[in-house]
Amino acid sequence: MSNLSSTILVKRKRIDNIFRNASKIITWSSMLILVILLYHVSITGIERLSFDFLDRFPSRFPDKAGIKSALHGSIWMLVLVTIISVPIGVITAIYLEEYSTKNRLTRFIEINIANLAGVPSIVYGLLGLAIFVRFFEWDRSVLAGSFTMSLLILPVIIIASREAIRAVPQSIRLGAYAVGATKLQTIVHHVLPIATPSILTGVILAMSRAIGETAPLIMIGALTYVAFVPETIMDPFTTLPIQIFNWAARPQAAFHEVAAAGIIVLLIVLLSMNAIAIFVRNYAKKKYDFN
Repeated sequence: MSNLSSTILVKRKRIDNIFRNASKIITWSSMLILVILLYHVSITGIERLSFDFLDRFPSRFPDKAGIKSALHGSIWMLVLVTIISVPIGVITAIYLEEYSTKNRLTRFIEINIANLAGVPSIVYGLLGLAIFVRFFEWDRSVLAGSFTMSLLILPVIIIASREAIRAVPQSIRLGAYAVGATKLQTIVHHVLPIATPSILTGVILAMSRAIGETAPLIMIGALTYVAFVPETIMDPFTTLPIQIFNWAARPQAAFHEVAAAGIIVLLIVLLSMNAIAIFVRNYAKKKYDFN
């Protein structure tokens, strides 16, 4: 019996070692590929990167091409998507976790929210084209693109916010009720502040996906060449990923260098967003640390 047990333990350790080594190889291989890609993009596009590049509009001449309109369009869309999706997502999560009764309807809603998180982005583009562009007649505007991208990231925000709210200890709620707080006061003053760091994590992931998506915006008719800055939410627009795709699809090597410079700018925007959100998240975590 002891020999059998020792044989089983040896076999399990062997399987564990194989799995551990395979995980290390896959992880380091992925990191190596990422480093190679970043290095290639950096050495290709760094010479094109300048303040003039940020302040010029796109051009059919690579030496005169810039990303001013694409950068402004991405900022417009990012701000509008945040305003639209974050309040709706968090409020929906609060309702599902704190107010709704567990019945067939709520289970149906929860299952569909989880399914929507895995729907291909092009499907949201078709939905945005049918509803916002044609039905509401918003045409190829910043508003239509922002609502389309909000639909795309709402399931992610709702799921992350629900998990964050669910992770708040029940004793926090009971303690608030014990001193006479209402349910709304408990949620606003106790549950949400504690859940904020985890909610922000979900928001970071969702907004990063929104700013890097191309397919839904191309589907609703976002322009690939815009020689002006959007001044209102009803103006046509383009974004950094669309502009980068347009340059990368051209046969001239010079445009590939311009596309690499655009990728560097997009990475800087993403890293800046993440840095700000991580700072806010860590601040909230320290302020409401109950561990």
